[in-house]
Amino acid sequence: MVRKLLTICFAGLLGVSMLSTPVMAQEAPTATTTEAAADDGNQTFKDRFIQGDPFWMSLPLICLILGLAMVIERIIYLNMATTNTTKLLGGVEDALKSGGIDAAKEVCRNTRGPIAGIFYQGLDRAHEGVDIAEKSIVAYGGVEVGRLERGLPWISLFIALAPMLGFLGTVIGMIIAFDKIEAAANISPTIVAGGIKVALLTTVFGLIVAIILQIFYNYLQSKIDSITGQMEEASIGLVDLLVKTNTAKH
Repeated sequence: MVRKLLTICFAGLLGVSMLSTPVMAQEAPTATTTEAAADDGNQTFKDRFIQGDPFWMSLPLICLILGLAMVIERIIYLNMATTNTTKLLGGVEDALKSGGIDAAKEVCRNTRGPIAGIFYQGLDRAHEGVDIAEKSIVAYGGVEVGRLERGLPWISLFIALAPMLGFLGTVIGMIIAFDKIEAAANISPTIVAGGIKVALLTTVFGLIVAIILQIFYNYLQSKIDSITGQMEEASIGLVDLLVKTNTAKH
């Protein structure tokens, strides 16, 4: 899947056609045509990768592989961290009314996600007073936010590093091109164009890697912001519930 995505982006930026045979406007594309286009795109990507020097092209590729691995891990973690806060808060409220703090803590233990963990910490300190419970909720909320954001700095590093490695390959490729010009003692268009083309391929690949990772990074950031907002809203609801419970006791 990643290879196909890279193929489409790489071929598109380089202006390479994916189709090996023309298709009439009135005819729907067949499965054979689609497979041929994919094969041509894969072959084009391989050729460009080799032309750009496998060593310098491999460095952004490593950034892409590591970055996507962290992205997949974060997506799985954040999806598992998503909780129905309304249902959880309702369950805690019912448990407090029927079985007290211990029953409410049991509901939190049986619920997956950081919000349930925050609720458990607040309920665990509820006997010390609402103020202490609220401080515990805020402190543990910060811990959970840190867990949600784990790995994002590395993804951000790969986003910045991939284009830089591409630029480095480009500069070194230009140096090699000028060395060839100097050795030939002739500014031949073939030598100049060939050297520059090979050098710029590393930059294009580095930018493609950064674009792909940036899209996933923004998605993860928006997901974390959404969960953080739910955590804050649910925490306020729990504190209000504890205040109501203490008031009812008195």
